[in-house]
Amino acid sequence: MSEASPPPSLIDAERLDAAPLKGAALIKDEVTRLPDRPGVYRMMGEDGEVLYVGKARSLKKRVIQYAQGRFHTQRIAHMVDQTRSMEFVTTRTETDALLLEINLIKQLKPRFNVLLRDDKSFPEIVIRREHPAAQLRKHRGAHTIKGDYFGPFASAYSVNKTLNTLQKAFLLRSCSDSVYESRTRPCMLHQIKRCAAPCTGLISIEDYSGLVDQAEDFLRGRSRAVMQRMSEAMQKASDDMEFEVAARLRDRIRALASVAQETQINPETLEEADVFALHSEGGQACVQVFFFRAGQNWGNRAYFPRVDKSDEDADIMGAFLGQFYDDKPIPRLILVSIEPAERELLQEAFAQKSGRKVEIGRPQRGEKRQLVDHAHTNAREALGRKMSESSAQSKLLAGVCEAFGLETQPERIEVYDNSHIMGTNAVGGMIVAGPDGFQKSQYRKFNIKSTELTPGDDFGMMKEVLRRRFARLVKEEEEGITGEDSGFARPDLVLVDGGAGQLSAALEIMADLGVDDIPVVGVAKGPDRDAGLERFFIPGKEPFMLEPKSPVLYYLQRLRDEAHRFAIGTHRAKRAIDMKKNPLDEIEGVGPGRKRALLHAFGSARGVSRASVEDLAKVDGVSEALAKRVWDYFRK
Repeated sequence: MSEASPPPSLIDAERLDAAPLKGAALIKDEVTRLPDRPGVYRMMGEDGEVLYVGKARSLKKRVIQYAQGRFHTQRIAHMVDQTRSMEFVTTRTETDALLLEINLIKQLKPRFNVLLRDDKSFPEIVIRREHPAAQLRKHRGAHTIKGDYFGPFASAYSVNKTLNTLQKAFLLRSCSDSVYESRTRPCMLHQIKRCAAPCTGLISIEDYSGLVDQAEDFLRGRSRAVMQRMSEAMQKASDDMEFEVAARLRDRIRALASVAQETQINPETLEEADVFALHSEGGQACVQVFFFRAGQNWGNRAYFPRVDKSDEDADIMGAFLGQFYDDKPIPRLILVSIEPAERELLQEAFAQKSGRKVEIGRPQRGEKRQLVDHAHTNAREALGRKMSESSAQSKLLAGVCEAFGLETQPERIEVYDNSHIMGTNAVGGMIVAGPDGFQKSQYRKFNIKSTELTPGDDFGMMKEVLRRRFARLVKEEEEGITGEDSGFARPDLVLVDGGAGQLSAALEIMADLGVDDIPVVGVAKGPDRDAGLERFFIPGKEPFMLEPKSPVLYYLQRLRDEAHRFAIGTHRAKRAIDMKKNPLDEIEGVGPGRKRALLHAFGSARGVSRASVEDLAKVDGVSEALAKRVWDYFRK
C-alpha cells in the first residue's frame, strides 16, 4: 500500500521555507555572522552582478543599516531590493578597507557606486639615463625605464608642447638608441637647432650632460636660475664677439620664456599641487582637474563621473579622489572646491600609498582660492557644454533611428572603413559613436593578415575585418562576458563604407557568425564623391538618399569621415614604419655597431647592396662569413 501524500498546504509551506533569502531579509541574516571589525562588503544581484561595493569601520554596524528599511533615497531601497547575496573581506584598519574599496570599485564597476570613467593614464616626460647621451621622450604608464620622470601632464598636447620647448632650449636628443648608434651625420633635428647631435660627436658627452642637467633644473622649477645662467653666457659670448653662439643662446632663452607667456595661470606661491573642482546639476557632474608642477600649470582635464541625482557633492568628491589616485602619483597638496567625505581618512590612505604626508585642503582666500574658483568655473562651463551636446546628440540618434527604421535609438554605432595603396600596408579601421559622441577608447585597427586576398580586394578586406570583430563578440557572449567587461560590446547599428557590394560582404559574414540580427547599412559616396549626395543601402530596401542639409545626413557624414580619417591615419603610420626599416636590420649578425660601420663605409643600404664580398670584408668588424651572408641577402 503506497504512502499517503502530504496535503497541498504542507507542500507550499515547505517550498516557502526552502526559498532563498533576498533583499533586507538576506542582509539581516548575514549580519548575524559579521564581526565588529573594519572591512569591505559587496552586494550582489542576479547572476552574481556586483551592485555596490562599500567599506566600513565596523562591518556589523554598517551592514545592519541596510536591513532596517529606513533609506534616505529610493535608489538605496532599489539596490537593497535587488540584493541576492553578499561577500565580505575584513581588513586590519579602516584605511586598508578604503584602499581595497577603491580598487574593487575600479575593477568591478558596480552599478550603484559613483564611478570615475575615462580613467586613462597621464603622459609624462622622462629623461632616460640608461645611455651616456640621455634621451628626452614622452612616457605613459609604469615607471619601468631608468631615469627622471616629470608630470603628470593633462594631455598629449600639453606634454608635446613642453617637449618642443625643451628641444629648442636644451637641444636634447629624442631618437631611439638604435637610430642614435646608426647615425653617420647629424639628422634634421640638428639642422633646425633642436638637437646638439651627440651621435656624431658635434658635442662632447660631458657638455651634453650639462645640457641634460639644465633641462632637469628647469623641469624641477628652477627655471629662473637656468635662464639667468643662459643670459650671462649670452652676454659673455657677445662681449667676446662670438655672435653665432650668442644668437643660439638668445633663441634658447626665448623658448623658455614662451612657457611663461603661453600658460594662462602660473601661481607664484604654489610649487606642486593638484586642483579639483566639482559642479553637479540635473543628476550629472563634472570634475575639473588642474595640475601644477614646478610652479607651472601643466594642463587640465574634465571628467564626468557616473553619479545619481541623490548623491551628495561631498560623497562624489570623496569617491572621485579615491579612484583617481588609485594608480597615479599623489602630490603633497590637493586643493578642492568641496571638502570630500571622510577627508582625514583619505589623507591617511594617500599618505600610506605615497610614503609622505598628503594634505587635502579647501582654501578660503588668496591665490589658492583663486585657482580653485578658476577650476570651478571651468567645471560649470564644461558640464553645460556636455548637457547641451547630449541633448543635441540624442535628437540626432533619434533621427538615425527614424531614417533607418530601427526599433530603438542606437546607443553604440560602429563604422568600418579600409585603407591601402594597391593592396600594400592594408588596414581596416573601426570607430565607435553613441550618446556621448565619439568613443575613441573603443576605436580598433585591424591589420589585414590574409595572404589569399588579391591586392586591393576591398570586399575581401571588409570580410576579414568583420569576421575577426564579430567572431570575438560571439566568443565573449558564449563565455558570458558582456557590457563594460567586454573588449567589443554588441553594437546597435553597423555602418560600412561602400554600396551594395560592401553591404553584401558584411551581411554574408554576419550571417555565418549568427549575428545577423544587428542592423547593417552601407554608405556609398555620391557621384564624383560629392558630399551630400550619399546613398544608403539597407537589406530589403531600394537605395535611398536623405534630405540635403539634413542634420542627420551631416551626422552620418561625420561618422563616415571619422572612420575614413582613422583608417587612413592607421595606414600611414604602418607605411611610415615600413619606410623607416633598414634592410640591414634583417640580417643575422648585423647589430648596431656593424650596421653603423657598413653605413659609414658605403653611405647607405643601397651602397652596401652593391658592394662585393671582398669590399664588405674590409669593413671593421665584418668577417668573411658575415660579408658573404650580407652579399647573399641582397641577391636572394
